[in-house]
Amino acid sequence: MLPLRAIAVFHAAARAGSLTRAAQELGVTPSAVSQQVSALEVQLGTALLTRQGRRIALTEAGERYLEMIAPHVERIEEATRYVRGSLSSGSLILRVTPTLATRWLLPRLPRFLDAHPEIELRVDATNEPTDFAREGVDLEIRHGEGNWPGLLVEAVAEERFLPVCAPALAAPGSLRAEELGRHRLIHSVKSQVQWAGWFAEAGTTMPQARRVLFDRSHMAIDAAIAGMGIALESTLMMGDALRDGRLACPVAAPPAIRRRTQWLVCPADRLRRRRVRAFVDWMRAEGARWATDSLEELKQTAENLDCT
Repeated sequence: MLPLRAIAVFHAAARAGSLTRAAQELGVTPSAVSQQVSALEVQLGTALLTRQGRRIALTEAGERYLEMIAPHVERIEEATRYVRGSLSSGSLILRVTPTLATRWLLPRLPRFLDAHPEIELRVDATNEPTDFAREGVDLEIRHGEGNWPGLLVEAVAEERFLPVCAPALAAPGSLRAEELGRHRLIHSVKSQVQWAGWFAEAGTTMPQARRVLFDRSHMAIDAAIAGMGIALESTLMMGDALRDGRLACPVAAPPAIRRRTQWLVCPADRLRRRRVRAFVDWMRAEGARWATDSLEELKQTAENLDCT
C-alpha cells in the first residue's frame, strides 16, 4: 500500500528543514515525524534525511525523491483546500477574458452581487483556457468560436463588429470604406473579425494603410478613443464608449458583420452547484438585456448614418 501519510510527513519535513517545525505545522510531536520518515526510508530502502543537530538535510536520494513528489503533494494539498473551501462556503471562481472583464462584466457585476450577497466571487482575468480537470475554476467566459467538445458551451450574446474612432479623427458617417486607408488602422490581432475580411464584406480591397497592432481588444479600443486611428471592434466590448460618444462609426452603411465570440463554458456537472446556476442564469438575463439595449442603440445610430 502506498504510504501516503509518510510521504506527506517527509514532504513537510523537507520543506521546513526541521523535524520540530514540521511537527508544529502538522500538529504532532517531532518523534512522530521522525517515525514516519524512518518508516518511509525502510519502505524505499534508502536514507532520505540526515540529522545535523536540530536541523535536517536531504541526502542525494532525498533530493531526487522530493523533486519528483513535491508537485503532486502540493497539488493534492491545493485540491483538498479547494474542495474543503468550496463545500463550506459560497465562493464562486470565475475565469474571464481581460477585455470582457473590464469592458462589459465589471460595470454589471454589482447587480449580481446585490442579488446574491451570500456568494463570494473571485474573478480570474486571463486568456488562458481552463483545464477544469486540474483547476479549481467553477465557470469560464471564454473567447473563441465555441467549439470545445465535452463542455457545456453557451453564447453570451451576438455581437456586431464596426469600424470606430474618436469623432475628432473622423466624423460619424463621413467616410466611405475605401477612404479608411487615409487613417491608421488599428488591428486587434486575436479578434475573430479582421480588417481584410471587413473590407471584403464592404466590397473593396484592403488599403496599404499605416497600422498598429494590439493583442488585447481593450488596448485597441483605448487606442481608438485616444485618436490613434480606426479600430475594428465588437459592440459588446465598446458599447459604453459608443453610447457616451467617445467612439463613433465613421463609415456610412458599413457591412453588418455579426459573430458570437464570448461563451459561458464549464463541465455540465458544474451546474449542480447552486452558485454556478445562479451566475449562469444572471448572465443569460444580462446578455438578453444587452442585446435589447444594443439593438435600440443601433437603430438610433441608423437614423443618422444608415448604419444597419
